[in-house]
Amino acid sequence: MHPPLDRPHPMCQEEINSFKECHATNSKLKFWACNEIKFAMDKCLKKEKLVLLEKMNADFDEKRKREDDAFQEAMGHTQSFEEFLKNDKVYLEELRRAKSAK
Repeated sequence: MHPPLDRPHPMCQEEINSFKECHATNSKLKFWACNEIKFAMDKCLKKEKLVLLEKMNADFDEKRKREDDAFQEAMGHTQSFEEFLKNDKVYLEELRRAKSAK
């Protein structure tokens, strides 16, 4: 299944136009007539989606850090959970026990 083809797909417009033309010119009874064109369109749409996701998540680590900092500030905490675990004696003792039990 492909996404709606009426919205802009700048990377795949040629494949979409070919697919629409194939559907318009072939009989509905020959449902396999446009398979190769559809496969090419699906491949292009998948590539387009990956490019968009990479662009959207390019600064994900920075956004996550800002969100974590804002949450810590709102909660009145001065250290992260990872920092807390590094200094928690009970946790460190249990971790040591678990490693020695193996």
